Amino acid sequence: MAKVKLTLMKGTSKRTPAQRATLEALGLRKSYHSVEKELNPAIEGMINKVKHVLKVESI
Repeated sequence: MAKVKLTLMKGTSKRTPAQRATLEALGLRKSYHSVEKELNPAIEGMINKVKHVLKVESI
């Protein structure tokens, strides 16, 4: 599987509770925090839900 680097580009204060939970599940805590994840269908779905606040780079 491919790996992706996810960076939170905007804060979580104005997000819905569902979006905050998704970001927390991805391991993103505060602005400009980055994590690397293995890309699978579950992670892709999570990325699609909050893609407006993320920067996604393939590794």
